Amino acid sequence: MGKNSKKSRTWPSLPSPLAAPVIDNHTHLATHELAIPKASDVRPSVETQIEWARQVGVVGAITSACELPEFQPTCELARQLTGVRVAVAIHPNEAALHAGHADPSPDGLTPQPLSHHVPLVDALVEVEQALKDPMVVAVGETGLDYFRTAQPGRTAQIESFRSHLQLAREVDLPVQIHDRDAHADTLAVLDESADVSQRIVFHCYSGDREMAERLKDNGWYASFAGPLTYPANTHLREALLTLPRELVLVETDAPYLTPVPERGNPNASYVMAHTVRMIADLWDLAEDEACHQLMENTQRVYGRWV
Repeated sequence: MGKNSKKSRTWPSLPSPLAAPVIDNHTHLATHELAIPKASDVRPSVETQIEWARQVGVVGAITSACELPEFQPTCELARQLTGVRVAVAIHPNEAALHAGHADPSPDGLTPQPLSHHVPLVDALVEVEQALKDPMVVAVGETGLDYFRTAQPGRTAQIESFRSHLQLAREVDLPVQIHDRDAHADTLAVLDESADVSQRIVFHCYSGDREMAERLKDNGWYASFAGPLTYPANTHLREALLTLPRELVLVETDAPYLTPVPERGNPNASYVMAHTVRMIADLWDLAEDEACHQLMENTQRVYGRWV
């Protein structure tokens, strides 16, 4: 493992161990082998990354399977790895493709439908079946993405989002929300379709202090990832401080969004220690106290398995 370099991208060095254990509540283990950009050194196996995570105090992880071909392999992976559980859903960008919308997106890309893009109604049936797997502890990630889906596909995203909320109610699982450039509509769907008792998590929270007030009023959780540590993201740090500590979670969304000081390199659960330390600093808490709070919050939402 090497340190960050302007000339190459390398796997980060292990941070010093945290003072108490925590859980990465959103990552993408099944896609680590496809990490982009590639590191200049040999990519460590998923098993190695989980072991490194345990060495620094990240004792568990929830990995998200949000495309149909990922469901079964991700659950099998969780059965093989200590401390790993799964979130399952149709990603909002996938929902548009399942509904037959492949229009050029606002980010300039043209989505490509693949063989697994069966009709959305059939895809949602597969989600319902996948939620029966005992490795699954959350419905996610679902929600809205107006950055990578053009207007015609957004109705399908909303339909899919509402269906996932209903499925989560039926099996009493928390929901991990993907909200990209769609804050107002995401909140509107939740206001209309979420039950007051549902555990709602805004994964990789990207809103501001005002939006955090809405989460606070509803008892919804915000999960913070590497962007919390980026110098320009004052709005995220303000949002975190707006929320009660019991509504804050921590994640990586690996293999992307690597925290400072490893920004620009591939991400993995073990690197989350840097984000945890940023949260402790913002809370002005001893590191062990911050870790205990984050672990307590995670177990309240997802249950206990480590």
